[in-house]
Amino acid sequence: MSDSGNTAAIVPDVKDWTWVLERACPECGLETPAVVREDVAGMIRANAAGWVALLGADGAAVRRRPAPGVWSALEYACHVRDVFRLFHVRLGLMLTQDGPLFANWDQDETAVAERYGEQSPAVVAEELVAAAEVLAAAFDAVAGEEQWRRTGSRSDGARFTVESFSRYLVHDPVHHLFDGTGVRHA
Repeated sequence: MSDSGNTAAIVPDVKDWTWVLERACPECGLETPAVVREDVAGMIRANAAGWVALLGADGAAVRRRPAPGVWSALEYACHVRDVFRLFHVRLGLMLTQDGPLFANWDQDETAVAERYGEQSPAVVAEELVAAAEVLAAAFDAVAGEEQWRRTGSRSDGARFTVESFSRYLVHDPVHHLFDGTGVRHA
């Protein structure tokens, strides 16, 4: 069920978004530095509910790209689902290994390979909620300062503690819900 408007190649996002750990995002409005680590699980669940509402809208509308080379709401939802899954794996590594190095993930390659724009909005909504709950429960289970200070690194050298990782993570789904709805984070 491909939309002819979704044939333009996506412009890869090559920005280093770690700056959101230092200042508010001027686009989506999330003040990531002010996010309390214990609130991240609830923010993940609330974000998932926002995606369910968005994906329950007109199927043609959620598949439509707002501009050539920009993901549709459905494609962003697929990405967020996969981010929740990936970050659950990475959080597990941080909590069970000393200073793990995360494998690279090409989000644009995944979008093409998994045919994000052709997936069922209803199925994506279910999968996104399930992935969000698994990740939120994992953050709920982080206990004690020692666990919040455990570390992990990306191959580009960005190093996170579980705490900074939680704040970095939550910006992604919040920002993409803004991309899909145009509504800034309150």
